[in-house]
Amino acid sequence: MTVDQAATVVAGVLGAMLGSFLNVCIHRWPREESVVRPRSRCPGCGQTIAWYDNIPVVSWLLLRGRCRHCRSAISAQYPLVELAMGGLWAFIIWRYGVTWQAVSGGVFFSILLGIAMTDAREYIIPDEFSLGGLVIGLLLSLSRGSAGLIDAVIGAAAGFLLLWTVGAIGKRMFKEEAMGGGDIKMMAMVGAFVGWQGVLLTVFLGALLGTIVFVPLSLIGPKKLVPFGVFLSLGSAATWLAGSAIITWYRMTVLEP
Repeated sequence: MTVDQAATVVAGVLGAMLGSFLNVCIHRWPREESVVRPRSRCPGCGQTIAWYDNIPVVSWLLLRGRCRHCRSAISAQYPLVELAMGGLWAFIIWRYGVTWQAVSGGVFFSILLGIAMTDAREYIIPDEFSLGGLVIGLLLSLSRGSAGLIDAVIGAAAGFLLLWTVGAIGKRMFKEEAMGGGDIKMMAMVGAFVGWQGVLLTVFLGALLGTIVFVPLSLIGPKKLVPFGVFLSLGSAATWLAGSAIITWYRMTVLEP
């Protein structure tokens, strides 16, 4: 096994472990509960989960998705989030190596997954993800020097102001809240990672994905609340991975044909 392959495997394992903690954040932060105490417990019988029953993915499979004590079902969300996190971190390290760019990408994708899950489940984006992620994004931008920090600050400001403006215009036009505060703070965080041009692309992709999914659903059923954070998360991930290529293609084919 080469050094790069070993690093990828280690990143996958560590990512799965982070996924276990992310599950705790997804469950507790929307309820404004501590992620430190109490220790993880079975939602059925309240029994504290032992360390050997809390090994990412493995324990859930060995227990066949049930509590060791009361045999109540444990949601498949837990191993799926752990697998997703392991895969994301392994992919990032495989593609970018052990670099600050990889660390930034892994952290960014972890935050986006947490946001997508909480918004899909609870229609809320906890400040711990958005504002906490904003601080982390600004700190990580220092790895690119003062220019990187300036880009991150401009991106954060652009993300906040763009969504705030959209929300203000929408509220004036439709006489109801058009943009949640969580989405606005989320885009400030996203801007710190992808810059102001990435903010524009993220909002475009998020709106496009949201339209593709929810317009057909609204035509065949009752009006549904849109968890826009899910689509912004997908747009943010695409922007971080391929934003430069997409923007270059747009300039060459649309602006300068």
